[in-house]
Amino acid sequence: MARALHARGYDVRVPLLPGHGRTIQDFDASSHAEWIESALAELLAMRARYGWVALGGLSMGGAIAAVLAGEVRDIPSLVLMAPYLAMPMHLRIAASSARFWSGRVGPLHSRTERSIHDPVERAANLAYGAVTGRALHQLSLVVKEARAALPRIIAPTLLIQSREDNRIPPQVARWAIHRIGATRKRLVLTHGAGHIITVDYGREHVLEEVGAWLGSGPGTAP
Repeated sequence: MARALHARGYDVRVPLLPGHGRTIQDFDASSHAEWIESALAELLAMRARYGWVALGGLSMGGAIAAVLAGEVRDIPSLVLMAPYLAMPMHLRIAASSARFWSGRVGPLHSRTERSIHDPVERAANLAYGAVTGRALHQLSLVVKEARAALPRIIAPTLLIQSREDNRIPPQVARWAIHRIGATRKRLVLTHGAGHIITVDYGREHVLEEVGAWLGSGPGTAP
């Protein structure tokens, strides 16, 4: 997605959040507040450099983007890709009780073939494939903040995810698009992909939708 948008003339910044892209121990030691603060710092740095800065995110990144858009009121364009805005009941229970079991159990396997249907892209995926109880609890806090932020979002918003998303069902996307406070908003439900729609089957459609959305706003490309 970043390379494709850059090829269209955009400067793109993809920040590495605390605890991500390092080790599972670093991930476990990081917090939702650090993730959000780091993303906000990156957004503000981009805004200081450029006159027009859109904001987007995938999965938990989409939830964090929603939190930021609820606070930074003059974002010109927002793209939420399969935003993680709900946890199934068994994960909510596990997250809320994590302090009682996380230290004894250790990291839990979380990789699934259903998140990326394309076997080539699945093999190239760099995710940890595991999550700790503490990290799961931190994710639940991001979800809580993101859901609360939706009515405060006034930025033109595109929400796009797959109908076959194994993490977030389509009804959550429909609920979220109604909750978002923006007057200009669009929901797109794609086919053929799992949760990670930016690399899975149908990614070309996702890119076209995102590119068209960004291109329809003021000051399209830098």
